[in-house]
Amino acid sequence: MPAQGTAGPFAPCALVPIYNHKDTIAATVRALRAHGLPVLVVDDGSDAATRDVLDALAREVEGMRLIRLPRNQGKGRALTAGLLAAREAGHTHALQIDADGQHDVADAPRFLAAARAEPRALVCGRPVYDASVPRARLYGRYVTHFFVWLETLSFAVGDSMCGYRLYPLEAACAEIARAPLPARMDFDTEIAVRLVWRGAPVRNLPTRVTYPEGGLSHFRMWRDNLRISAMHARLLLGMLPRAPRLLWRRLRGEPACAA
Repeated sequence: MPAQGTAGPFAPCALVPIYNHKDTIAATVRALRAHGLPVLVVDDGSDAATRDVLDALAREVEGMRLIRLPRNQGKGRALTAGLLAAREAGHTHALQIDADGQHDVADAPRFLAAARAEPRALVCGRPVYDASVPRARLYGRYVTHFFVWLETLSFAVGDSMCGYRLYPLEAACAEIARAPLPARMDFDTEIAVRLVWRGAPVRNLPTRVTYPEGGLSHFRMWRDNLRISAMHARLLLGMLPRAPRLLWRRLRGEPACAA
């Protein structure tokens, strides 16, 4: 039965997009199930070896559901499919987490507690990195941080690129219905900005993020940075007609974020 939150039933699930992370997905799914979360895995057109691992896992792990996209379409498409499927299945919230083992599954109860306390909020992971983080990736994030603060006219979102977060599904799916979201790595940032525009509060939770030795990354420096640049240009233009409302919220002192 769904747990009762402050605004009615609270029925969360975990949402894991995957593309060829066959060596780490089983540990991630089993750890999430240990926290009592139903797990929705969206296979974004993985190779045969990963499909075999996922098929076996779906047979063995009660509470895991597998959705398979016919071809690789990008992280954003996988997450869009997963968010809509989670909402259709009756869930109220979805905890997004990567399949590659970067995120600390032990923090899942903290995300759930924050969402249970404030069901309308987008709960964003704010990464705490160790020495394994690539310096170029670390410093490059600050460019996006600056643009997101400008696009929202606030410091509400601590880190819009972290793939460890918990969505209120009613608001997230309403944004999907309003206008398509990006297909690839720029999805995480754009949906965060658009949820702030929509009026969703944001809660930022520090969480440990590691880059496992020999880990598989699908981030492509030139391609994805070009996509991210185009996204920021689009969001800046979208911010302009919304600026009076965003500033009015600030003047009224409406809470947007908390550490």
